[in-house]
Amino acid sequence: MSPAPGAIVGVDVGGTFTDLFFYDEAQGRFRTAKVPSNRGDEAVGFLEGLKAFGAVADLSSIVHGTTVGTNALLERKGARVGLITTRGFRDVLEMRRRDRRHTWGLWGDFVPIIDRDLRLEVDERVLADGTVRQAVDEGQVREACRTLLGLGAKALAIVFVNSYANPENEMRALAAAAAAWPNGDVACSAQILPEIREFERTSTTALNAYLQPVVGSYLEKLDGALQTEGFTGRFHIVQSNGGVMSTQTARRLPVRTALSGPAAGVIAAAAIASAAGFPDVITGDLGGTSFDVSLVVGGGTSLAAQTTIDFGMVVRTPMIEITTIGAGGGSIAHVDAGGLLGVGPESAGSRPGPVAYGGGNTRPTLTDANIVLGRINAERPIGGKLARLDVEAATRAIEEHVAGPLGLDVMSAAEAIVRVANAKMAGAIRLVSIERGHDPARFAAVPFGGGGALHVGALIKEVGLKAALVPRYPGVTSALGCVIADVRHDGVQTVNLALDGLDAAALDARMIAEADAARAVVEAARLSVERIDVVFELDMHYVGQTHTVSVPLPVTAEGGTTGVDEAVIRAAFEQAYQASFSRLLPGLGIRIVNLRTAVIGRRPHFDLAALAPGPDASLERARLPSRRVWFDGAWHEAAVYARLDLPVGAVIRGPAVLEQPDATTVVDPDLTARVDALGNVIVERA
Repeated sequence: MSPAPGAIVGVDVGGTFTDLFFYDEAQGRFRTAKVPSNRGDEAVGFLEGLKAFGAVADLSSIVHGTTVGTNALLERKGARVGLITTRGFRDVLEMRRRDRRHTWGLWGDFVPIIDRDLRLEVDERVLADGTVRQAVDEGQVREACRTLLGLGAKALAIVFVNSYANPENEMRALAAAAAAWPNGDVACSAQILPEIREFERTSTTALNAYLQPVVGSYLEKLDGALQTEGFTGRFHIVQSNGGVMSTQTARRLPVRTALSGPAAGVIAAAAIASAAGFPDVITGDLGGTSFDVSLVVGGGTSLAAQTTIDFGMVVRTPMIEITTIGAGGGSIAHVDAGGLLGVGPESAGSRPGPVAYGGGNTRPTLTDANIVLGRINAERPIGGKLARLDVEAATRAIEEHVAGPLGLDVMSAAEAIVRVANAKMAGAIRLVSIERGHDPARFAAVPFGGGGALHVGALIKEVGLKAALVPRYPGVTSALGCVIADVRHDGVQTVNLALDGLDAAALDARMIAEADAARAVVEAARLSVERIDVVFELDMHYVGQTHTVSVPLPVTAEGGTTGVDEAVIRAAFEQAYQASFSRLLPGLGIRIVNLRTAVIGRRPHFDLAALAPGPDASLERARLPSRRVWFDGAWHEAAVYARLDLPVGAVIRGPAVLEQPDATTVVDPDLTARVDALGNVIVERA
């Protein structure tokens, strides 16, 4: 039974700011907050933001989008992991798929996250059909644990080569390891990814173990801080698939948080765009350190079965497809030895932050360039913690590090920094659209994060997008996504069945069992949901093929059965295969490789009309003193408005700047902005 509605807060901890969205489910009231992040001790900003809404003890639920796991992977700052595997398979992590960091030329290196001396083998063997040829030697497992502990391992991964077909040996090894390992940071592949393909399974399990101590420690610190404040409600984490899970599940499966923060933003952006009549959009989250891009088609987010975090670190778990580049507000501008201007990927983050923040940084960032160009108001910085930004310091930094080395004046150098960053962002958008066969002219951009709306004009013009939709509160969109995200749990199991002569009753029983297990996880999260949906999908191919197609099944789990049969599966496979390859291969046998199950607890509908401007909004009330802003090599007198005071239907012709506490929107001279019925700003060509 779902708990009664109450006060829920979505919290997105970014590299520069912690964004929060408060929503009282019973009364339909909301509030927002934005506070500086405290890198290294995120609990400080986390609690400070929560206190902006009153007593933490009065909250019923907190949903958190975190980048702790992402940063640990990107920066290689996870735990020291030991691996116990089948004899002869210790080097699977290193061999990967025999791919290379650089396609052309035999150069480039790869260092696996588990050193070779920490990858130990034991005697065991399960055949591909699940037959146990050799039982695991539990004594060898215990001895391997002692050796790994002596080598400094803090977490343990257990991966046996065919455990997807029969987990018996791996479960016995897990029990033996539990008696010898001093903590609970142990991951075995049968519980993480019971799926064929030993490299992907080994990589995902190893990365899960790599993150367990890091994410577990972080969540434990947050739990302790919340308890100190008297919080007794429910604390949840956003997954990379855009769903929500309990902190207990997050501790057990931290690899599912690898893209937690960005995923929440995509969920909110897709919901806002659909409600505004834009089903096809490209989301762009510009924060302090990165620019995260995702494609939304027909109002639905794109899920990938696996992704690669940096080269060679493969995570095979459902994730929203997000492309990330190092181009954020804190990205540092530099001139390389060849005299070329670059922006990022190194970032000033929240500490020391951009030069204008006065935190001790002396190298210019993208934010500093926008300040010097007049696009960011130095007298009213977002976040509310600084009274004024130091324009003079930002100018000196650009002069010293960019203008001087390139022989430019300061304004041209600042504009060059912005143009280089825009080009990088445009490249990321082309990657998820044009290179996947989508015409960007069909899509609108949804820029959010603290800096996304500063660059809407360049993205529309450089990529050829039809428009841009700036959410009502772009700076806290990811936090809003935490509030509206559904509760979700995904499972996968290799079944390896021939479709011809399929034992439908046996497959039906397996599907029901998988659905029941996932449903239990969703119900244990104890978030209020309106209903629970079950979605089944099969990975299938023709006999002899290596790769599979994803086949959604038009069935659900009701009354203890799915009603699946051979004809239903065949029709679904042929439809999916035809859509992917435009032809079928009659006469060839068909195999079912994997069964995928998703159980989704649908959260109560969040009425986005609640965000719309109130009856007091008017152009006169919104109008602020104009100021000079630099566009295309010259100063322009730009109209300035308090964005949240603009009424529905207001039309603003560029050049203009729309300011609000969490973000700034810049309307270029040849663009027009209008406010829609939900308070979004639609930016289009004049």
